[in-house]
Amino acid sequence: MVALLLTRSRKVGKTARVPTRTEIERLLRGADLRVTRPRVAVLTAVHENPHADTDRILAAARSALGDVSHQAVYDVLRVLTATGLVRRIEPAGSVARYESRVADNHHHLVCRACGVIADVDCAVGTVPCLTAAEDHGFTIDEAEVIYWGLCPRCSTAQSC
Repeated sequence: MVALLLTRSRKVGKTARVPTRTEIERLLRGADLRVTRPRVAVLTAVHENPHADTDRILAAARSALGDVSHQAVYDVLRVLTATGLVRRIEPAGSVARYESRVADNHHHLVCRACGVIADVDCAVGTVPCLTAAEDHGFTIDEAEVIYWGLCPRCSTAQSC
C-alpha cells in the first residue's frame, strides 16, 4: 500500500490576509522596484484575487486607479513575475493566472467543471512521481503538480 499525505491543504475560497498599502510598497522596494500606482494596484489585485486571470486583475486595477491600459497591467505582471513577487500558473486549457503565494513550492487543485483553482501544499510520499526518476543533469528546484477533479460544489451538483 502506498501512502500519500497532503499537508495543510487550503480549502477552496480561503485566502490569506491582504497586505496593507504600506506592506505592498515594502514588497516592491524589497524587490528593488520603484513604487508606482500601477504596480501597487496590480500587486494588491493579485493578493485580493488568488489565481486571477489578467482580465480580473485589470478590472481590479481600473477600479483602484480609474484608468490603466491592458499593456500596463501586462508589463507590471511580467515585472512582478520576474522579480518573484507573483507566480504565473497556466493549467492546461486555461489562460494564465497569477497568485501571490510564492514563498513555497505548492501545487494546485483544478475543478474540471467550473475551473476554480485552490492551493494545496506539497504531497509527501513516494507517489505520484514526487522525485524525478531521471534528472538528466538538471538541478531540480521545483515540481509543478496539478490535481484535477471536481470541487465540492460541482461534485454535489453532479450527484443530484
